[in-house]
Amino acid sequence: MSAPELPREGVVLPSVMSADMLALGAQLDALIAAGARVAHVDVMDGHFVPNLTIGPDFTRAVAGPFHAAGGLVDVHLMVSRPGDMIPLFAPMADAITVHVEADPHPHRLLGAIREAGCRAGLALNPGTPVEHVAELGGELDYVNVLAVNPGFAGQSFITTTPGRIARLRALLPDRVVIEVDGGIGRATLPDARAAGAGMFVSASSIFGAPDPVAAFRELAGLAAGG
Repeated sequence: MSAPELPREGVVLPSVMSADMLALGAQLDALIAAGARVAHVDVMDGHFVPNLTIGPDFTRAVAGPFHAAGGLVDVHLMVSRPGDMIPLFAPMADAITVHVEADPHPHRLLGAIREAGCRAGLALNPGTPVEHVAELGGELDYVNVLAVNPGFAGQSFITTTPGRIARLRALLPDRVVIEVDGGIGRATLPDARAAGAGMFVSASSIFGAPDPVAAFRELAGLAAGG
């Protein structure tokens, strides 16, 4: 059975790395009620990036309410050996990105993700030329463009990111979705959208707001062109 199609445009993905872990269920239920349909799960190993986050069991807990609502789970593997992690997360994930910098064989990794039943993507660090994925356009479902240095939420959006998105959009087939991750808020989302991004990952701008639901709704309106 093939994985569900990814949304092509106008979608905000709450990144659970910034959620209140003691109130996670209530926060996710409230966001789903407000229209959130794709959860973003950041997996960090303390080696590829200088932080440790969550594992398969936590991802399973996040997937439960989103799948029950007809939604999706997008897993971003910021790890040094992504090939080892794909089988651990694929049972809960609908889409998985691996970093092009983490393994010299991205073509093989994309095939492994697809064989595991998920949509397959590559992530690009801010210092990685977008041209690094040009030869893999036929194998990609999406590309995650990092707008911050990966590892921690709350960083400032790197201002050259919209230009990178625009160059990437020109390199890839139209069917390949561009996701932007890091520093996404009401001041930065419109430029990323205008450059060609369709999925917008937001962590602290949602979960760090006094009212996460209101923050999500505002971003969702901007993502939809409002």
